[in-house]
Parts: sequence; structure tokens; C-alpha cells
Amino acid sequence: MLSMKRGASTRAAVILAAAAAVAAGCGSSGTSAQGESPTLVAYTGQSTDYQINFNPFAPTAIGGTGTIFQTLFFYNIVRDDEPTPRLGTQFAWNADGTQLSITLRDGVTWSDGERFTADDVVFTLDMISKHKGMNSTGYAGRATAVDDTHVTIAFDQPSFVDGPSVLGKTYMVPEHKWKDIADPAVAVVEDPVGTGPYQLEEFKPQAYTLKANPTYWGGEPAVKKIRYLALSGNQSGATALKAGQIDWQTGPVPDVKDVEKRYPGYKAVITPVNQIVLVTCSSAALGCQGPQTDPAVRQAIYQAIDRTQLNALAFEGTGRDVSPSFLLPDRDGELISGKLRQRTAPMQPDPARAQQILEGAGYAKGSDGFYAKGGKPLSLTLKTVSGWTDYITAVNTIGQQLKQAGIKLTAQQLSWNEFVDVKDRGQYQLVIDSLYQGPAPDPFYVYNYFFSTAQTAKVGAKPGPNVSRFSDPQVDQALEALKRINPADAAARQPHLETIQTRIEQAMPYIPVLTQGTINVYHDAKFTGWPTDGDLYAFPAVWAHPDNAEVYLRLKPAGK
Repeated sequence: MLSMKRGASTRAAVILAAAAAVAAGCGSSGTSAQGESPTLVAYTGQSTDYQINFNPFAPTAIGGTGTIFQTLFFYNIVRDDEPTPRLGTQFAWNADGTQLSITLRDGVTWSDGERFTADDVVFTLDMISKHKGMNSTGYAGRATAVDDTHVTIAFDQPSFVDGPSVLGKTYMVPEHKWKDIADPAVAVVEDPVGTGPYQLEEFKPQAYTLKANPTYWGGEPAVKKIRYLALSGNQSGATALKAGQIDWQTGPVPDVKDVEKRYPGYKAVITPVNQIVLVTCSSAALGCQGPQTDPAVRQAIYQAIDRTQLNALAFEGTGRDVSPSFLLPDRDGELISGKLRQRTAPMQPDPARAQQILEGAGYAKGSDGFYAKGGKPLSLTLKTVSGWTDYITAVNTIGQQLKQAGIKLTAQQLSWNEFVDVKDRGQYQLVIDSLYQGPAPDPFYVYNYFFSTAQTAKVGAKPGPNVSRFSDPQVDQALEALKRINPADAAARQPHLETIQTRIEQAMPYIPVLTQGTINVYHDAKFTGWPTDGDLYAFPAVWAHPDNAEVYLRLKPAGK
């Protein structure tokens, strides 16, 4: 772990003092002297000051998705549950999957008192259609308000797989507030108006606070206030956790496997869902520059990583096997193609194979021990976020591992906003990040988000989730075929899933590292109702949305 700079430490001390003040306002029973419910203090890993933006569609949004702005239904990605009604109460497809009918909840109001109706749903969906930067799912429907509580969405072709995205990952916004926004994909929203269980109470760069919505259609939540802290990184988060000043944290925690002893009153749940990757700006045709545009370089890096060492040094052994197919081995094992070169990424490095790949592609090792081609050294920069100590350790470890394979790697730390910006503009060679899952437990969504040409753009233009600039006609054709097949027809889907798997293993625009064991530590002595290994009613990450809102709705102050 890297030590904090002095300035960061000073700033952390100020913020921790503020956190301590929050904790001090609570008596030993977890409630204030006035009997008010305690504030839940959350830490998402935010390592710089917050810059206000509650636009649920903007890449720099800091929160409010699920808590302020709601979806029509909630889909649980970690287990196969029926969708939970939220702003919608029922939905149904016609026989061929070209029309989706939705019944909305009656009597819902926006937090400013205006009524929520089908017109708001149609407006939101139309807005997404008009702005590519907002359309991360490739939505191509035409929504119509039948009456105030009924919407139909027509599609030109069978679109069963669009259902969970439209219903479970599209945040509804009020037409009366958003209709005059010129560019809603990037607009800064400082005064969010939503239908959710919480409202914005106060914003400061070091922390912002949500308060319970007294007019929420589901009843005012038992947790009355949620405060999100910005600290200087994971080390500060662990320090605050040790002092009992944080109630929910997602991220690395020292000695997490002994958390109940080390952090009295706390418990942990570790969930392997998202896949850690080295994202490459992969397409020279779309403007990417650097050695990483060569698939041979990407394949050599893949073979040179010592994942066992990396897991131990950076992730406390909480990582799991990752597949180059980007299917989750535990959840999707039966769908992994037998045509793959490797079912899962090797946990031990294969430097001989890495050497063979590079030399077969025309690279030669120089006297300095590093490869070069055409007079250009095989030298790369790998970017991560300042304060993300697990990823920083991972980046430094990978740099040492690749050196052994003749690949020079330079680490660079950025602020969160800089990190988002370089990915969107394509001004990077490698970044370490994770691929998130879709709105339902179906691998189609990972493929559609991160490997579809429709979700990318030339360097300099804002893409959808496919920031690698990967584009492959065979993958696009397979995705289009999958969109037309009912997800219940596994046999018909499998050939198309296998086409995608084999193509992305060959191209490898995202280099698989590990399936991340997402670490969540929660204050069980202060609040009850948390997700556990035995009851994962939502993906239990404080930054996951709308899952975090589902957790807040279940929680109650201890003793109540």
C-alpha cells in the first residue's frame, strides 16, 4: 500500500473530525439524545472532493441513482429473483417480443409535489433515444403514453433483452424539470427532483447528505439521513472504520477475513461479481495510439500476469478466477464455450508464452531487457485513481511482473474526474477498472455494453460503456441475433454467445485480471437488515445502484 502524502493526510484528518462529530451526535445506543434516528455514514471510495452533479445519466454523477431517481422495477443481479415493482407495478411482452406494456404505480409524486405520470416515462425514454451519450443500453424503442398509468413501447424487431435495461436500469426524470435542458447527457444537476425515498439535504465538497423523503410513495424510510464522505483514499476509509465513524464501506479493508474481531460491531460480506480488467484503447482505426493497439501485446500481457501473487498482494486473496469469455464461472459456467483456448485466465504467469507471442509478432528484446519493434520500445502507461490503494498496489505489482516479460509499464494516478475524462476521450493506453454486470443475471448485457460497436466512438468523441473502442462485425451480428431470441431459449442463444466469446478472447480489448471479490463492511450493531451471504436481496456495494437504495429501504436503526 502506498503511504498518503502529507497534504492528503491533513485533509483526511479534517474530514475524519467531521465524521467523528457525526458519530459523537449519537449516544451509545445509536440514537441521539433527542431520540432521533442516527445518520448512516457511507464511504464509496471517493478519494477527492465531490463536485456536485446528481444527473443520473452523466458519467460524473456522484449519487442519487435509486435513492433520488428511481427505475420502474428492481432486478437482482446476484440471484435469479422476480423483478421487484418500483415505479412500475406490472409489465408484459407480446408473443414476438416487439411490444412491451407497462403499468405504472398510481399516486406517485415528484419530490416537488408534481404528479408522476406516463408522460414522464415517455419523455425519459425519448430523451435517451435522442442523445447517444445517455443510451448506454442501445435502447431503440418508441414509447407511447396510453393514459396516466400505462405505457407501451414498440420495437422494430424482437427485443426481449431490452426489457431489464428499460425496466431496471433507466432512471425516470421529471419532464417539467428536464424538458429545457439543452444537453442532458452532460448537464450538471444541482437540485435533483425525483420520486425516490431520499432527497438532497446538504452538499459540501467533503460530504453530502440525503434526507428521508416524507412523501415517498412507499412510506418514509426508517433511516432518516445518509451522509456520503469524501476521504483521501482507502487507507483513510479503513482508519475511519476502525474508529467506528463509517457505517457502510465498499473497498479494501485490512484483515477483512477477521473483520468481526478487528472491527467490533461490524460484519463483512464478499461478493464476486465485477471483473477487474486492464482496459486498453484498442482500435487504431478509431484513433487509439500506442503499442496496446496490437492484439499481440494485449495477449502477451494477459499471459505475463501472475494472478496468484496479485490476488495476495492487492486483494487479500478475495479475488476469484476470471474467464476470457467474461462470463462469471460460478454463475454462468455452463455457458462458457468449449472452443476457448482457456476457460479461465491462468493464475500463474507464462513468460515463455508471452515471449513467443511478442516475437511472433515481430518484437525483439533489446540490451535493456525490454522488447521493441520498428525502433519503438514496448512501453506503456497504466492509469488508476489516486487513493484506490488496492488498484494502486495491483498496478505496481503488474508493472514488476511485466518487466520480467520485457514489457515496460509506467503507473500514473489521476483524480476520479480525470480518470473518467481520459477514458471517455480515449486519451490513454491502459487503465485498470472493472466491468460491471447488466440489469439482470445474463451475460448478454456485459457483451452489449462493452463489446458492441454501437456503444463506442472514435477517439475524442464520447462513447457508451465501450471505452476500449473495440469493434468487430461478427460480435455485432451475434449481439443482434441475441436481441431477437427469447432469453428462455438457451439452445438458440448458445451459438451466438460462443461466437462472441471466441472473438473477444482473440482480440482481448479488456485484459482479464480477476473476478473481484467486492468487499462490504457494515455496522451491524447500529443498523439491522443488511444483505448477507444467506440473503443477498441486492448486490451489497455502497456504490452499486439502484441496489444501494434497496439496502437503505431494508435497514432499521438497531433496537427499533
